[in-house]
Amino acid sequence: MHFHGYLWVGEKAEFDKESRRRLPVEPWPGADPDTSAQRAALHRTLTEEFLRSPLPPIEVALWLLKPAHLVAGSWDGAESAAAWLGARLEEYAPRREPPLDGRTAHLRGLVGRLTGTLLRGGDVSLGYYLGPPAFLSLAVVACSPNRAAPGLPCPERADGRAPLRSRGPDSGSAPAPASAPPSGASPAPGPYPAS
Repeated sequence: MHFHGYLWVGEKAEFDKESRRRLPVEPWPGADPDTSAQRAALHRTLTEEFLRSPLPPIEVALWLLKPAHLVAGSWDGAESAAAWLGARLEEYAPRREPPLDGRTAHLRGLVGRLTGTLLRGGDVSLGYYLGPPAFLSLAVVACSPNRAAPGLPCPERADGRAPLRSRGPDSGSAPAPASAPPSGASPAPGPYPAS
């Protein structure tokens, strides 16, 4: 297992557009073939928009469906991934509402708790106001496999190495197997192969 980090800073009003942050569900087929075709076309368009959008997805694991260029960092260990989160929290601390200046013990404790979550294979997602109208979203997502969505593919690693399937004493880096989108999602043009 390894981890990918994601960072988004933007207007809180954009972050609040939850419909743009959800992977569209498969359209229910209608009795009218024209309506079914329209629904399918709309579903494809909305899915493509979701996949291309840099907005943080509501379901943290779905970051893995986003383009690889959105990966801010990749790590083999939970401690390194949590340290990246801690560094970003320190970096943005002066802009937070309320500011976190002088609360390093709080940040150390938070990073320790986040490390524990990552060590157990969980994903981490944090969000903070940076003063009107800005909002910071940070996420670290476990990959190969992701516990919440094991069928998701792994994006290319931000460090340029191939995605990892597994890391063990005898295993080196190996490309992740191609897989389909999570249950309930439909194949669409995007960063994962159709099955």
